[in-house]
Amino acid sequence: MPGYLTKQENIAIAGVDDLVIRSLLDRQQFSDPLGDAETLGISSAAWPLFGLLWPSGAQLAARMAARPVQAGERILELGCGLALASLVCHRQGADVTASDCHPLAGTFLRENLRLNGMGTMKYRQGQWGSGEALGPPQQDESPLAQAHGGPVHGLFDLIMGSDLLYERDARASLAHFIDLHAGPEAQVWIVDPDRGNRAAFSKQMAAQGFGLREERLDRAALNDAPAYKGRLLVYRRT
Repeated sequence: MPGYLTKQENIAIAGVDDLVIRSLLDRQQFSDPLGDAETLGISSAAWPLFGLLWPSGAQLAARMAARPVQAGERILELGCGLALASLVCHRQGADVTASDCHPLAGTFLRENLRLNGMGTMKYRQGQWGSGEALGPPQQDESPLAQAHGGPVHGLFDLIMGSDLLYERDARASLAHFIDLHAGPEAQVWIVDPDRGNRAAFSKQMAAQGFGLREERLDRAALNDAPAYKGRLLVYRRT
């Protein structure tokens, strides 16, 4: 890859076949020759974060692997990064759309689909707080447009994400974005590694009419799997 180094790993997720994932080599990688990331407000320090595998992402992928596919259900992953949870859903036959604001997330997703012998999956450019993202829902576009990414639109039955609450969101942009795209009986699943912004986000979701149920996901270290501390936040319209 021009400007940055990658690696390829087999990732084990309980309940599904291993996934072959191409990711960035480490957090030192950076390449933004045309300033696309900078235009989106992504700094050089934050640039590589999309392309790494994170513990909370693995936790979300494991939960989705254990969740039965429901006919007619539409699923959206926010801030997907390498889209591990979306890949699990796609392999199981779910109607899933991955989304991220990083300009290379779609490229990495298409490569990881190819490495795993999977067909095209829907991908959107999801950036909460932007005027484009907060526009009214529209009808889905062609399969080609879905694969290469326009803005997120439409309503979803399950909206999921992992480690999304890493910065203060005084304008409640994420909660507004979720409210715009959540169907009448939608659930929202967010795996959070005990970030300090969790309480404020839950208040913002309550203002949008979402009740909260929490589930601890703490796990001791096992063999080559490191310990994990965090929780699954499940929001539902009340």
